[in-house]
Amino acid sequence: MLDGRFGVLGSQPASLPAEDISTNSNGPKQDLLFDDDPEDLFAEATEEVSLDSPERDVLLSDGPSPAITPITPPTSVITPRIGHAHDDMFTHSSFDEIEEEEGGDSFDIHISVSDPEKVGDFMFFLSPSSRQTSMSLFKQKDFSVKRRFSDFLGLHSKLASKYLHIGYIVPPAPEKSIVGMTKVKVGKEDQSSNEFVEKRRSALERYLMRTVKHPILLKDPDVLQFLESSELPRAVSTQALSSAGLLRMVNKAADAVNKMTIKMNESDAWFEEKQQHFENLDVQLRKLHASVESLVCHRKELSVNTAQFAKSAAMLGNSEDHTALSRALSQLAEVEEKIDQLHQDQANGDFYLFSELLGDYVRLLTAVKGVFEHRMKTWQKWQDSQMLLQKKREAEAKLQFTNKPDKLQQAKDEIKEVRNLEGKVQQGERDFEQISKTIRKEVSRFEKERVKDFKTIIVKYLESLVLTQQQVNLHFYCY
Repeated sequence: MLDGRFGVLGSQPASLPAEDISTNSNGPKQDLLFDDDPEDLFAEATEEVSLDSPERDVLLSDGPSPAITPITPPTSVITPRIGHAHDDMFTHSSFDEIEEEEGGDSFDIHISVSDPEKVGDFMFFLSPSSRQTSMSLFKQKDFSVKRRFSDFLGLHSKLASKYLHIGYIVPPAPEKSIVGMTKVKVGKEDQSSNEFVEKRRSALERYLMRTVKHPILLKDPDVLQFLESSELPRAVSTQALSSAGLLRMVNKAADAVNKMTIKMNESDAWFEEKQQHFENLDVQLRKLHASVESLVCHRKELSVNTAQFAKSAAMLGNSEDHTALSRALSQLAEVEEKIDQLHQDQANGDFYLFSELLGDYVRLLTAVKGVFEHRMKTWQKWQDSQMLLQKKREAEAKLQFTNKPDKLQQAKDEIKEVRNLEGKVQQGERDFEQISKTIRKEVSRFEKERVKDFKTIIVKYLESLVLTQQQVNLHFYCY
């Protein structure tokens, strides 16, 4: 059962994570190549990468060869970092920057989920660490709390019930994995269990950061309680097989049916264009996500095959009588072992840098499409009130036209109902206008964050590919 998963929010010394790998450039910038496209996302990341890099000089030196730094950390400990918003894709930017991308940061906040710890057979602790610098929302600057995995799901459920129906995009929480959790509970500390733990830790951290980056969600009492309160009521409605879980399944099915039956006469072309845009984007992101996941699997297979080749070369070198040939085979085996490690590191980079980003935005697009559906429901509620008001007005006019004494009280009641319905119609119109206005702002904010996230991650991913290829070339050059 996944409700036994916990998290701890605790502070760590500031340091750079291992995946923040960048390459030094010795070549000139090719600024002229990008003059025709001033909005190029990668305009500042166009330096030539030379093989005559400091890494090559180190590997060619007479001293011992240094260990190659992996692209992603082998453990699940991520240290918190406080700095400017542009230093990290998950660092909180200021409210003004979110809305207008103008001015400096008004605060920085970073939350890390670290130090996973299994307690017994059914308990699992996650340690989120939060630290803030210039915000008055929190009672203290540094704090540490324990949280179950179900607490994260409960937080998302509360926020969704508060904000989705009024047009705010609520970041989705990580999905449960019964198979992965079962392996952790009953299995040993093998590689698959460690990978599952790291994936979940990383997903929870990204979920929390996306939540607190939202200026409205950050100030929600449930979010503040989640980050600061030492104890939380246990969330029981998050279980997949609970009555609440079954009710959610029924509601989703009902919403799907209602979506097919509601025919909205869209008068705003912007909403129609955006809905079509997000539908197309969802399809393309899912295809790309599947391709990158396949790439990760193939790169892991390449790593396994490279390791087998290195082992075979080493065994052949040991059995070879010719000294020079034996030494050459042994050195080749050593090189292939290093190449195997590079393939493993790059597979981790493919997953944690690129695949996870795509998966997150596939789920985020589901939340985005959800607010459009709530706008449609608000419009339908407004139209239903108008239709009912029209019927009541017709009934009122008919009773007044007959002018019978026995119908006088009924006519008065109809008049009262008409007055109440007029208020409901006006409120429905205001609700529809308000949710439309909110969605416009939320979509604008979402698009800015999406472009910024993809720009940051794709540049990091390309840098990791270049550095990996450099290291492969250097290993063979030294051979």
